[in-house]
Amino acid sequence: MNVAITVLLFAVGILFVVKGGDYFVDAASWMAEVSGIPKLIIGATVVSVATTLPEMLVSVLAATQGKVDMSIGNAIGSVTANIGLIMALSLIFMPGIIKRSDYLAKSVLMLAAALVIVVSGFSGRVSLVFCFVLLAIFVVFLVENISSARKNMAEDPVKAVDSGLTEKKTVWLNIVKFVVGTAGIVWGADLLVDNGSELARLLGISERIIGVTLVAVGTSLPELITTVTAIAKKQADLSVGNILGANILDLTLIMPLSALISGQALPVSSASAMLDLPMCLAVGLIAVIPAMLRSRFSRWQGFLLLGVYIGYIAVTSFIV
Repeated sequence: MNVAITVLLFAVGILFVVKGGDYFVDAASWMAEVSGIPKLIIGATVVSVATTLPEMLVSVLAATQGKVDMSIGNAIGSVTANIGLIMALSLIFMPGIIKRSDYLAKSVLMLAAALVIVVSGFSGRVSLVFCFVLLAIFVVFLVENISSARKNMAEDPVKAVDSGLTEKKTVWLNIVKFVVGTAGIVWGADLLVDNGSELARLLGISERIIGVTLVAVGTSLPELITTVTAIAKKQADLSVGNILGANILDLTLIMPLSALISGQALPVSSASAMLDLPMCLAVGLIAVIPAMLRSRFSRWQGFLLLGVYIGYIAVTSFIV
């Protein structure tokens, strides 16, 4: 009976996340249209904050309970899953030319944060010093987003909208979609993680492996559903912007908050330091360096990222 209930709640979680993602992308696209803010910025801020909440809640809770391997594994594993699985799918289905200036700053910040975490891993712990460096990168990310939004709106002022987008009924409908979509994503991911982790524990899987695989992918489902929905709706900027923004938030907020709330540095296991952290940086390099050099995301990047991620999951499953 317990197994049946767990499976049922897992299925309900999938339903919440799928429908919540659909509503959320609709509302975010509407925000971009009526505000004049680029969908890349909307994706990297509003969408990514909401879709990062599951990872943040799980990691902070795990850290306060002393489950450090799961806390770090979830944060790093989520970034690796976001790029190696979710961004890979986005690039496979929606490759194309990009405006380098729109992505350069976010790409550099994401790679810088990943590099800081890799260095901290080699030192054996995520100390408070590293946490403050990560928080500084987060502040730069916020400033860059605000600056980009202001610049875009100054160059292309919002014109009067006469298509019904600002009608009272439409405004309230999109507000409701945003709230319901956010709630669906967060609650659904929570159900998926709790019940998925319970099923995994019955198999005797270690906390680190649970963190970088099941929990990481489970808490990344909001980004996955948002990306799949964005692909269906031809919103490539929203998809990639969401992934980059979510990754920066995962790297610069989750571990610092976990460390500060727990009141101590987070110890990093040798397996995480030698495999999980470097892999997070590696997939980030594969995803953004070619794009920044060639001003386009290519389909081959997606296939390469997916192959690397599948290989990583296969290897990490055998390392305790």
